[in-house]
Amino acid sequence: AVVSTQSTGGVDYIVLTSVDRDDLSDGGAAHLAECVRQLKIQVPSLLVEVLSPDFRGDLNAVENLASSGLDVFAHNLETVNRLQAFVRDPRANYKQSMDVLIKAKESSPGLLTKTSLMLGLGETDNEIIETMEDLRANSVDVVTFGQYMQPTKRHLKVKEYVTPEKFKQWEELGENMGFAYVASGPLVRSSYKAGEYYIKNIIEKQRDVSNVND
Repeated sequence: AVVSTQSTGGVDYIVLTSVDRDDLSDGGAAHLAECVRQLKIQVPSLLVEVLSPDFRGDLNAVENLASSGLDVFAHNLETVNRLQAFVRDPRANYKQSMDVLIKAKESSPGLLTKTSLMLGLGETDNEIIETMEDLRANSVDVVTFGQYMQPTKRHLKVKEYVTPEKFKQWEELGENMGFAYVASGPLVRSSYKAGEYYIKNIIEKQRDVSNVND
């Protein structure tokens, strides 16, 4: 159904996402990979981003998905290392998510890797900088920053409403650190329309360079 819809819909950039599929031995990686392959067969020019779970740290599953022909492998760190246990599912952690991003890049070196952080959870500036340094050290290409909002009373409370000026500072720092693209603002989320436009341009430039070299 995904393939038939997108092959006739005039869409040039699509984001696929998945909940954790604990009922499947590979966490659903093979299914996602096949969706990507079929989309590419039907619409070769289509750019495909997958917002991926961590597959419980199964790096073979990560490799299967990353090698499927997708253009952007996204997996969200969500927050800085210190706050992981308070913010995320106990089965997820900073190192496991970083290993997922590393494996994706290793599996397909031309692939863009991407992650997102929510701000306003009590993180410090130094912790954000350390996280950004870790991401660049592991060749992550794209990072987005958005404001954490408390979805229900049962969820963590907002510790800080980050100013637009502060979000701008993180954007400028990220660009200076060498990220290919940084989206940073109160309303930015991991799948961000303006971000898709810029990422599309990055991929197309890479393709142009590759065609010249060939």
